[in-house]
Amino acid sequence: MVVRQSKSSVRYLLLVSALAAVLAACAADPNADNFMPDEPVETLYNKAMDSMSAGDYKEAAKKFSEVDRQHPYSQWAARSQVMEAYAYYKNMDYDDAIKSLDQFIELHPGSDDVGYAYYLRALCNYERILDVKRDQTYAKEAAKNLQNVLSRFPDTEYSKDAALKLTLINDHLAGAEMEVGRYYLKQNLYIAAIGRFKTVIEKYQTTSHVPEALERLVECYVSLGILEEAKRNAAVLGHNFPGSDWYQDAYKLLQSGGVIIEKK
Repeated sequence: MVVRQSKSSVRYLLLVSALAAVLAACAADPNADNFMPDEPVETLYNKAMDSMSAGDYKEAAKKFSEVDRQHPYSQWAARSQVMEAYAYYKNMDYDDAIKSLDQFIELHPGSDDVGYAYYLRALCNYERILDVKRDQTYAKEAAKNLQNVLSRFPDTEYSKDAALKLTLINDHLAGAEMEVGRYYLKQNLYIAAIGRFKTVIEKYQTTSHVPEALERLVECYVSLGILEEAKRNAAVLGHNFPGSDWYQDAYKLLQSGGVIIEKK
């Protein structure tokens, strides 16, 4: 016997099935708990700022993201993108901060906040600089970012701090080169050491490491028996840093190699 269902029964079953499917999808969605109902833009922005003030930077970033998602064409949207990045920065989620800043810079190149975006991007790398014995990728990227701030936004409030930090990074990078150069020198790998010390003199010539780099070059050249080069670098050292201990050491090295120069 065939049982026929009424049209209303069929519609009811279809409705129940659709509802079950929606509930199952929500249960399976890992972001379901993160869903925020739409709110007025001012309310949502102020809640994000409250989270920032409370030090809950992760929650603040999520709320600033919601401002942009729920109100993409409002005057608050672009500002929220920058604040989202700043919240990530404060939470030390530097990769997420850089991702947000790159998106903001691409979408709003003419914004009044774009200079700050470049500056904050530099800080995300600056905060991750490692000591001179470690990899210097973040230091080099921070230096490039800070130079970008100085070139693009020289008259902004960020340029002064960018210049100061760039000076510190250059001294740090010179120190990293010196660390490797000293290692090569101890291993009697003079040609490799010379390359490192020359990099300091040519690329980081305003840093505090230059006097030592010149003296180390004298050491290398004396060890290799290239006395004219040793004498030339000692002369540069004596001309620029006549009263330094590094010049005194270079002078003694040249004397031990049989080279006579006029002491400064």
